[in-house]
Amino acid sequence: MGSTKAEEFTVRDNKIARYAKALAHPARVAILQLLIKKQSCICGDIVDELPLSQSTVSQHLKELKEAGLIKGDIEGVKVCYCIDEKEWGQASSYLETLFSSFQSKNKCC
Repeated sequence: MGSTKAEEFTVRDNKIARYAKALAHPARVAILQLLIKKQSCICGDIVDELPLSQSTVSQHLKELKEAGLIKGDIEGVKVCYCIDEKEWGQASSYLETLFSSFQSKNKCC
């Protein structure tokens, strides 16, 4: 399989791509919205809120955690998840900077 050449790009570019990948599935967006709505750590009941199996939810949580958008703590046999506030702020800043850098001049196709 080919290399992504991620090392050729800035740390910021790689982080934006990682956030975008994490946001690229509606189930992950739904998980984030659920965590935001609850405003607290959620232990185990994420599966009850979504029309997905435990294994599928676990895979989506893994992607979100790898992107840094959420964090998880082990409490006994359960893992509790919540928004990682520091990384969330950085993601928000990076994405806002990217999107606000475009200023339409209406000279494009």
